[in-house]
Amino acid sequence: MFRPASRTACLLLVLLLPGAPAAQERLPLFEVAETPGLDAAARTNVQRFLRMNLPRVLALGPDGAFGWQALGGTPEEVERRALASCERRSGGLPCQVAVRDLAVVAPDRAWSPAPPPAGARLVSWNHETLPDPRFLWWGPEAARGVLVFAHGRNPDGVDSRGAQPQSWTRRFNNAGYDIWRFDRHPSVDLTARAAAWLRDDLAELRRRGYRRVIVAGQSRGGWNALMMLDTPGLAEVVVAVAPAAHGQAGHPAQARQLDDLRLVVEAAAARETRVAVASFRDDPFDVDPEARAGLLRGLAGRVGALLLLDRPEGVSGHSAGASTAFNDRYGGCLFRFATAEAPPSSC
Repeated sequence: MFRPASRTACLLLVLLLPGAPAAQERLPLFEVAETPGLDAAARTNVQRFLRMNLPRVLALGPDGAFGWQALGGTPEEVERRALASCERRSGGLPCQVAVRDLAVVAPDRAWSPAPPPAGARLVSWNHETLPDPRFLWWGPEAARGVLVFAHGRNPDGVDSRGAQPQSWTRRFNNAGYDIWRFDRHPSVDLTARAAAWLRDDLAELRRRGYRRVIVAGQSRGGWNALMMLDTPGLAEVVVAVAPAAHGQAGHPAQARQLDDLRLVVEAAAARETRVAVASFRDDPFDVDPEARAGLLRGLAGRVGALLLLDRPEGVSGHSAGASTAFNDRYGGCLFRFATAEAPPSSC
């Protein structure tokens, strides 16, 4: 049991993972302290914390006080803000850290997850596909499946390898999916070459025993994810967030964007695969939002199901998919689309 600095005993609330196998329901990470006076809204707030990216800290205090912080600074700064938030709610009484990143650190219930095994990664000279250690590791036999997330290609040549997958993927991880990154060296990260690597690696993950494969990506990673539709059986689900492969406004390659997207759509042969695409307002990498949305709608009938988030409300810009607002508003819909027996057609 968590024991924040309090004269009042704490009760445990076990958060069941939606749709996860029974063996995965009671990880200590998903045990959250419930002190007297913690109402349903507060419990929902703590569940939201568990969907945030790292670094993150949850602090608990007396009489139902809590506070949390995620991202937005160094781990030390995040912890200071979480404790300060909790102590504001407690009226200045001391709070203590209960969860730090993936670990339970309350002294009477300390727990940390096992890391991914050494040597799990798939490596070539210029790329690797690997489990991200900032996410829970379930393993091919126990996991519901695997989600492979592909980063974008920075137009300035900045190395994006190691970038944390977008926070909406936490919903999948918390429900029993392993999260892997598809990392490429920027100097050789050409569109067709990266797609060939990705096809090979998805097939290898299937051979390793993952029963369900989801491939997702941001920007160029999202474009590569869409390219997987030319091969049946690679993935049950494709999620493309702000897919792009032709530079931003003013780049001469943008003149080819719609023609190249038409080729991707026409090449789609994965008839059973579900496809979700998110495109955002004010995205300089989107040459013609209306025309692009029209082409993407052409996937209907070519794939198992289509979810098109076309310039949704409340988020904007090329990097909107990485925002907390996108996770809060649309992350649950993406999870249902990918996992429900009858996928939603809209959010």
